[in-house]
Amino acid sequence: MAMFLAYVPPDHGLRPLTLQGKVAELRLELNSGGKKDKNFTQKKIALKKIVANMTMSNNEMVSLFPDIIGCMHIQSLEIKKMYDMEDPNPLVRALALRTMSYVHVKEFVEATVPLVKRLLRDADPYVRKTAAFCVAKLYDHDKYMVEQSDLIDRLNQLLRDDNPTVVASALAGLMDIWERSDSIKLTIDYSNASKMVAILPDCSEWGQTYILEALMSYVPQESGEATLLAERIAPRLSHSNSAVVLTCIRVILYLMNYIADEKQISALCRKLSPPLVTLLAKGPEVQYLALRNALLILQRRPDVLRNDIRVFFCKYNDPIYVKVTKLELIFMLANEKNIDEVLTELREYATEVDVHFVRKAVRAIGKLAIKIEPAARACINLLLELVATKVPYIVQEATVVIRNIFRKYPNQYESIIGTLCEHLDSLDEPEAKAAMVWVIGQYAARIENSDVLLEDFLDSFAEEPVEVQLALLTATVKLFIQRPTKGQDLVPKVLKWATEETDNPDLRDRAYMYWRLLSTDMNVAKQMVMGEKPPITAESEKLDPQTLEEMCLNVGTLATIYLKPVQTVFRSARPRRLADSPALQKHAIPTSANLPAFDTNKNLSMFGMGGQPAVLQAGGAQQGTANAAAGNGAPADMANAVSDADAYFAGIGSQQMAAMGIHEAGDSFGGGNGNEASYVVNQYAPQQVFQPAQGVGSNGDLLIL
Repeated sequence: MAMFLAYVPPDHGLRPLTLQGKVAELRLELNSGGKKDKNFTQKKIALKKIVANMTMSNNEMVSLFPDIIGCMHIQSLEIKKMYDMEDPNPLVRALALRTMSYVHVKEFVEATVPLVKRLLRDADPYVRKTAAFCVAKLYDHDKYMVEQSDLIDRLNQLLRDDNPTVVASALAGLMDIWERSDSIKLTIDYSNASKMVAILPDCSEWGQTYILEALMSYVPQESGEATLLAERIAPRLSHSNSAVVLTCIRVILYLMNYIADEKQISALCRKLSPPLVTLLAKGPEVQYLALRNALLILQRRPDVLRNDIRVFFCKYNDPIYVKVTKLELIFMLANEKNIDEVLTELREYATEVDVHFVRKAVRAIGKLAIKIEPAARACINLLLELVATKVPYIVQEATVVIRNIFRKYPNQYESIIGTLCEHLDSLDEPEAKAAMVWVIGQYAARIENSDVLLEDFLDSFAEEPVEVQLALLTATVKLFIQRPTKGQDLVPKVLKWATEETDNPDLRDRAYMYWRLLSTDMNVAKQMVMGEKPPITAESEKLDPQTLEEMCLNVGTLATIYLKPVQTVFRSARPRRLADSPALQKHAIPTSANLPAFDTNKNLSMFGMGGQPAVLQAGGAQQGTANAAAGNGAPADMANAVSDADAYFAGIGSQQMAAMGIHEAGDSFGGGNGNEASYVVNQYAPQQVFQPAQGVGSNGDLLIL
């Protein structure tokens, strides 16, 4: 039998190049070619490789410096752009400087400093502009070296340049240095700010963005200054570039905090609406950015976009992320005047093909019923109309939102419970099951066969998620409290499952809490379990005041996409806060007092899972019980805790316990229900801004060492 062995290629001694081998290879390429290489192709390729390696901080390339000097006599524009800063062509000088500034090698950085100083005074504005950016690049390479030199002073001097592009570039360089420094102060007075605004029309799109960014560091000392500056930059709102428009909106929102005249603020709010609407005609990515910023702006300035709800109606070809954000804006702008139009639109959305979007639309209808009380009946009728379609995911979403409507309007719309009970077989998602179980438990006295319905759910108790198990536990106790004869057989069985046959501490602790209540005082148990529920709202997710303030100072940035503090998205970014000033309207700044209550337990978010009132109520009681036990000196040792629990249940309510057939269980108490709200609170200290003296003694410098 013939055997075939795998082919093994011969070993020619090839090994990966070491750093020394790479340097030798590049030196060979630099010195090769000769007369045959008339276009110096090999030398160009070698030089590009060297620049690439040096950009990645490969210090071994320094040894090739003599070989590079030997290439300087070559008359090739492509090679000259890498080193020749004496070339009469300003484009070559600028490109050569840019190449040198990107080399992160100490010797090259030090050699670049005198070249940058000279080219900052170059006759050509393009070279001066490039040199201004190079100062910021050198600062990134070596902060100490730049601070010890006079480069920052020279950059300040460029602010007096005659060319607007050079001024904008110098401003961008100064802003970049300030962002990276802990010791440098940025100061802009009204005189500087006014000069910047004056050159805006003469700058490119990039230059206008740089100048508007810099105006965020100007702190108005008088309300009139802020008003005048906002009016002067308002024409930038009609610019064709999205970055210029969004940055201008950010500056105007910032200046509004220093304007006292409410009429002026209202006029500026009206000016902000058209540019935001215009951005919706751009591509989907820009649309999404504009929509996310609109969500933010509406929380701070509700007057913006007040009458523009129709522009946020979804188009058939909108991406899902644009549709969902538009839906949130539609909800925020809905009121009694336009609710009929909004519900007609939402009815169309609820019959679309996209399941995710349909769910959001159904949830929005339920939220509108809670937000606008006169429209509650119309919203419920629409929900029942959608439930009649018997589409499973629509039925489940409708069940969840109807549970919240019952919470908002008790004893008003319970007549629809029968309709919900007809679709129990459609419920297979945990949230929908938990919502329906809550309804059955809460209205057990009105539902004739509530015990039978609960028993059907309890057949799969062990296989259900914890969310449903918690709801079943609470609903069973409610049934027993309202109809003792119907629930007396179910309660012992459920409590036994929850205390002896579960590994989940939240479920077990809640069962023990109910055990204590039912075995001591039924009146107290009824007050706690069936007591008045805390009020709920249908407002969209509200940012806490400090985060909202910071987000409004970062409109148009990536942080506003996530609606999170800037340092959460960009670790090295400076946290921004409104600087104190005599003109600052402190009474109008967002605080917990003048914003809607920020309580995620009572807030129904379109993007969340909705409130779980029964769960939260029981969890709160459980936490109070656990804290009380801890405050009374509950032992830390597990064995002692078990003994104390056994003694407690053996010593009180023995007759009631025996009548219910509940047996003692050796488990300890404690833990939480896992539903506590988590808050992100930013406590950055307000940033201090130093204003230079006006008039005599002011040299116009922005950065001060």
